[in-house]
Amino acid sequence: MSANSRLTIAAHALAWIGLYQRQGHEVATSEQIATSANTNPVVIRRLLGELRRAGLVESRRGMGAGWSLARELESMTLLDVYEAVEPGPLFAMHRTTPDQGCVVGHGIQPAMQGIYEGIEETLRHELARVTLAHVLRDVLAAPR
Repeated sequence: MSANSRLTIAAHALAWIGLYQRQGHEVATSEQIATSANTNPVVIRRLLGELRRAGLVESRRGMGAGWSLARELESMTLLDVYEAVEPGPLFAMHRTTPDQGCVVGHGIQPAMQGIYEGIEETLRHELARVTLAHVLRDVLAAPR
C-alpha cells in the first residue's frame, strides 16, 4: 500500500497560488504549479478542478488563463482542502462481508469501526486548526 499524496499536493498548489498572488500576479497556470510540485500539469488540473468545486479556487479561460484563490489563505483550513480532495472515509471495511461463522470475521468490522471513527474525528479536528496561511508561513520559514 502506498500513501496518498492528494492532500499534500492540493495544499502545495494553494500555497503556491497564494504566494504568487501576494507577489502581484493575478493567476497561476497549472504548468507553473506542476513544476513546483514536480508532477504532471494534468494532476494539478484535476486537483484544482476539485478545489474549484469546493469554492477554494477560481479559473479563468482564454487570454490570461489560469487559477486564482477564491478565498484568502487565512480563511481556508486543511480540513476544507481534505474534504475537497479526499471524499469518503479515511479507512474502509472489507470489500466483501467476512465469514460471519468465524468469530473474528463476525466481530472485526464492529471492533474496527469504533477505532476508525475516533481516528477520523481526531484527524478532522487537527486539520480544522490549520489554515493555509499557517502552511505558507511554515513553508517560507523552512530552512533551505
